Amino acid sequence: MLNKWIMRGAVMLALVASQASAETTLKIATDSGPEGSPSGDAIKKWAELIEEGSGGEIDVRVFYQNQLGGQLEVFDLFVAGEVDLMLSWPSTSYDKRIGVLNAPYMVTSWEEALKAYQPGGWVNGTLNDVFADLGITYFGAWPEGFAGVATRGSYALDIESASGINVRTPPFFPIPQTLQAMGYQTASIDWSEVFTSIQTGVVDGDAGNVIYWDFEYFGEVLDYYVRTKHIFVTGNLVANTLSMQSLPQEHRELIRDAAITLMEEQFTAAKAEDEKYVQLAVEGGMEYFEPSAEDLRPMIDKVRAEVWPLMEADIGSEIVEQMRKNAK
Repeated sequence: MLNKWIMRGAVMLALVASQASAETTLKIATDSGPEGSPSGDAIKKWAELIEEGSGGEIDVRVFYQNQLGGQLEVFDLFVAGEVDLMLSWPSTSYDKRIGVLNAPYMVTSWEEALKAYQPGGWVNGTLNDVFADLGITYFGAWPEGFAGVATRGSYALDIESASGINVRTPPFFPIPQTLQAMGYQTASIDWSEVFTSIQTGVVDGDAGNVIYWDFEYFGEVLDYYVRTKHIFVTGNLVANTLSMQSLPQEHRELIRDAAITLMEEQFTAAKAEDEKYVQLAVEGGMEYFEPSAEDLRPMIDKVRAEVWPLMEADIGSEIVEQMRKNAK
């Protein structure tokens, strides 16, 4: 308990120390990414775009992963208005409807994803409704890419072939249920134990990540990567709504436009980065498969039919109906 209060005290001192002499001071943070990481660079650039666009009227202080506490602590500060802007991977502990971010097969191509997640898109509108109840304004996605299944010894390109393969999944609903609908056996294993679990045969592979993570961390024990596209992995560019409302209109528009610039750049950068790691994985000895839209269709239809109804209790029938309405 003492350590917790010491941490909170240190966080508040950091926030107080961040005040500057500019007309307005904003605080931006990410819960996932140290300085120099892709997400750390993103919030740094967001801050720079805001400061430059305001002609010095706004001073933006940047806080990277763990500088204000753990993931939940930073989000607590954000909801309370102590942090104004975030690049966040929020927990469903605040609102189960945030779980829509893990909904399988909402989108299945980069072009479809950009259209859905940008302002005016259906996913953007849905997430804005969810976050609005928490006092949060949603600007758009900060994508990492489409997830796949990385395995050792064997691989599956269809539901039938997956039946004998046991894969590790993140423990977040409905990711295990999604892989089970795709034909796999699943096990929820802590990230720190995934390498050993694959190496010793406890599981045959990892499911739920873009290829970067599987190649970079487990490449020496994995043989195959199948881009199943079951989840579009993305962070979220968000603002505390009260913080936004306290600003003049031109500053609100500046912050929004800067966020949209980051989003659009990341769609291009993430796609290119993903393609780079596919090439590196292939050069490193992995076999890579990217099934066509036609090949994925049986899997997509089965997952949507089995998993989407399970999500209604958490995210609501209205959101699931929006997913069905916009499904392709």
